Amino acid sequence: MNLRDTLSQHFRLNETQKKGLTKLGLNTIQDLLYYFPARYSDSSDLKLIQDLHNGDIATIYVKVSGLKIKKSFRTKIPMAEAVAKDESGSIKITWFNQAFIAKILKEGQHVSLTGKISENKNGQLTMNNPEVDKNSYASSEVHHTLFSKHEIIEEEIRFPIYRETRGVTSKWIFHAIQKILSTGILEGVQDHIPEDIIKKYKLPTLQTALVWIHIPKRIKDAEASRKRFAFEEVFFIQLSKAQEKKNNGSKDSYQISITQKQVNAFVERLGFSLTKAQERAVSAILADIAKPHPMSRLLEGDVGSGKTAIAASIANAVVTNRPFDKEKGKPQNFGNLQVAMMAPTEILATQHFESFVKLFKGTPIQIGLLTGTGAKKFPAKVGSDPWTNISKAQLLKWVKNGEVSILIGTHALIYKSVSFKDLALAIVDEQHRFGTKQRGKLSQKENFAPHFLSMTATPIPRTLALTIYGDLDLTLLDELPPGRKRVITELVAPDARDKTYDFIKKEMLEGRQLYVICPRINEPDPDKENVLQMKSVQAESKRLKKEIFPDKKIDVLHSKMTPKEKEKTMERFAKHEIDILVATSVVEVGVNVPNATMIIIEGAERFGLAQLHQLRGRVVRSSHQAHCFVFTDTNSAKSLERLKALQTAKNGFELSELDLQLRGSGDLAGVKQWGVTDLGMEAIKNIKMVEAARTEAQNIIEKNLLKNYTVLQKEFEARDRKIHFE
Repeated sequence: MNLRDTLSQHFRLNETQKKGLTKLGLNTIQDLLYYFPARYSDSSDLKLIQDLHNGDIATIYVKVSGLKIKKSFRTKIPMAEAVAKDESGSIKITWFNQAFIAKILKEGQHVSLTGKISENKNGQLTMNNPEVDKNSYASSEVHHTLFSKHEIIEEEIRFPIYRETRGVTSKWIFHAIQKILSTGILEGVQDHIPEDIIKKYKLPTLQTALVWIHIPKRIKDAEASRKRFAFEEVFFIQLSKAQEKKNNGSKDSYQISITQKQVNAFVERLGFSLTKAQERAVSAILADIAKPHPMSRLLEGDVGSGKTAIAASIANAVVTNRPFDKEKGKPQNFGNLQVAMMAPTEILATQHFESFVKLFKGTPIQIGLLTGTGAKKFPAKVGSDPWTNISKAQLLKWVKNGEVSILIGTHALIYKSVSFKDLALAIVDEQHRFGTKQRGKLSQKENFAPHFLSMTATPIPRTLALTIYGDLDLTLLDELPPGRKRVITELVAPDARDKTYDFIKKEMLEGRQLYVICPRINEPDPDKENVLQMKSVQAESKRLKKEIFPDKKIDVLHSKMTPKEKEKTMERFAKHEIDILVATSVVEVGVNVPNATMIIIEGAERFGLAQLHQLRGRVVRSSHQAHCFVFTDTNSAKSLERLKALQTAKNGFELSELDLQLRGSGDLAGVKQWGVTDLGMEAIKNIKMVEAARTEAQNIIEKNLLKNYTVLQKEFEARDRKIHFE
């Protein structure tokens, strides 16, 4: 058996199993060895039925009865059903695609079941597809285990539990891995983490960790192995980011000379002064762009903290500089440097374009907008409109010859057809996956890179920022401009909704508008087992129109609409042709409607704190008092405690850190796009681990030590090809 062998070479697989394994990304022996348990079942999970809650993962010791085989109403999926009882109550059990279980269990048999607790559409708790352990505790042992669990389980783990899919059970994975390990396959495995790092941080070796993580004898063994693999994942990410930073820093870029005083003069002309946080950010950026090598900086700030003002100030600094003539050793006396600004959606790109038009009105600077649906240019040569619609070909011609100094757009900016004459600065807004390859596409000159400024309103925990954006210098805007009123946030229980609606109606009489955010677009299939009952955009918009706001204009916005449809809807909302916009979290980023001062968030417990904070940021767009109504149906004390943090936390950064600790890294909004595994995300909770991995990785890259570790270098090159944070 070889690590690169396919699973089908050593295991007899049916078609359902093959599809399931492919879905889980398990194709080779190595893939399976690195498919780590989601958790371990031990007696600390053991609960009485009366103590179960929706969302729990628990083990119950029960007597099963009412065993039967049936098919689901719509999909005709074969399944087994049973009722599980203990002395405290009963719960319905269902095994989908595992009808055979009804035959292998006996009526009245005592077993332990391990699985996730769900709530069906009738509000009843159920357990679906649980692991069955027929050789479990006797009933007399249950209470002893429950009340003295720490004494019993200190050195005991029963079995690992893996994430499953149709055709591939946790038990199958467990036995398959045992078979692989029994062949002695690990004897030839070399550890890719340098021995000095292993010893320094007291980590188990690769061979030991692979055994301990799958078949641990003690809890401490499992924890040690998970720590090692968590460190390993962050370490390789940091190696990649340190290498990116080194490579980028070795390129040439434009040296841009401008003073803080000149920046302040530009801002003063706009009618406001910078906050202390903005001044610090501008100073850091000016120092960066004055250097001969490209800046790489992330500007992170809450909605309304003034990121656009900084972007405009720096853009003005750049476009008022002349291109540098290297042969003469001085700036040219003609032309100007260029700026590209990219946003993730047409809505946001258009808003940036309109903001820049206002900020640069009265200057000779020409600004273009390029999206998938069209092109615009400011200033317009004729007519009273500030800008004019032009052909994409004409705009691209003016960008190429340097006539258009600032080009704003979507991903259309990195198409091959877009060519700049002297691009000196690339600004990217809310683009977490925009990396060095895309930056390279913005510049057509070999070994010459524009300065790079990334901006985000997404509150990111410090450890995550240090890891994911390890190649960027971080600047925080932790201060709001004076005069901005704090959003009044209220947690609204089901019986207080009518009172909230009455308040909203009064505000709407004053001309205000309302967002309503729902977790899903359409209503779920009512016949689907244990479907999550959440408010949907389509149904809620109809309910509000019929029952609550019959005299108001209500429309919807969601991700399945085309960019053109979204843009048209937002334009109508901005013009107050719509009173209430019912939407999914698609409005989370970049929607600016100053008159919309109220937001209702339905099913708030389904969102992360950082995401909720961003959503309520949509109403921090004017001097009017803003209100955020957090509607929740949960009775969970933990969920309510988490939501109350929205009322007490000072800013989004504080909330993101709290979300990381309370809700878990795997639930952070947008985390999956960063390509980090659940185990790697657990490491993000540990600042010491992140800093240690970062220090070791930077030391290896900066001192060019990678060549001294051949196994590490080979593994790094293999992994680096797979890492796509961009």
